[in-house]
Amino acid sequence: MPRALRGTLAAILILTLLGACAAGREEIAWRHTLQRDHVLTGRIWSSAEARFIAAGDLYRALSSAHFVLLGERHDNQDHHLLQAATLRALAARGRRPAVAFEMIDLEQADALATFLAAAPKDMSGLGAAIGWARTGWPDWSHYRPIAEAAHAAGLPMRAANLPRARIREAVRGGAASVPEPMRARLALDEPLPVALQTAMEKEIADAHCDMLPVSLLPGMAFAQRLRDAVMADSMLTAPGEGAVLIAGNGHVRSDRGVPMHLAARAPARSVATLAFIEVDAARTRPGDYELPFDFVWFTPRVDDLDPCERMRRARSG
Repeated sequence: MPRALRGTLAAILILTLLGACAAGREEIAWRHTLQRDHVLTGRIWSSAEARFIAAGDLYRALSSAHFVLLGERHDNQDHHLLQAATLRALAARGRRPAVAFEMIDLEQADALATFLAAAPKDMSGLGAAIGWARTGWPDWSHYRPIAEAAHAAGLPMRAANLPRARIREAVRGGAASVPEPMRARLALDEPLPVALQTAMEKEIADAHCDMLPVSLLPGMAFAQRLRDAVMADSMLTAPGEGAVLIAGNGHVRSDRGVPMHLAARAPARSVATLAFIEVDAARTRPGDYELPFDFVWFTPRVDDLDPCERMRRARSG
């Protein structure tokens, strides 16, 4: 069986299984098996209610939100299959949001639109059409189930990120690298509160295992803020009935990231965030994790490699 077809069938299987599950552990045909038997694996946590909920309850909550943000670890295929299942569930409930991708930048927007305008039968050629292989993201087969789910439901798809050259300019030049009209539209004219700026810089330092020069942190925090603002703009200007964002978990956290920009620019529109989080053998309760999201779906791990050790090896090699 072709790999792409296996991915599509797996996504359908996940959605079928979820429909039969009660609150508690969702029975899923996981792609990754590490920590599959962890006590939290397959369970969905509602932060507002401080309890586990069933997939049906989750989908009802998400379907009532104007903006839905779906987080991920980029190389975890289970996260992508669950994102695809979530899109199908929203469509089954009558929602027709646009789907915006962090992984597709604004320079690829025309190629994306051209490909979709040709009314393709499936999404097998989308990766090649937009030059996916040159972007550095995980293989297109990881993300194809999400595109297939959007395509099957007739949902518009949008680029949501800045090109990498623009991101590098923002790191070097900060706010001065962004034209004034764009800064004003994205509400980037005012500096962040000191506490939030400090938290963002710490998050970036931690993510890079404290290997970055401290002098780079303010520029990188601004670039992160700019990317979040651009992703929010893509959702706010999307055609259709609201929007869904596919992005890394750091971008969808409710206390900052894209939700902060959506709230500032469209305070009357509801926002719901769902993060897919890998379980940790040493952490067995939701309270053991940092969960700045409305909902969390716990999944197996891709690997048990220490990210800092991996980064140190990459730098020394």
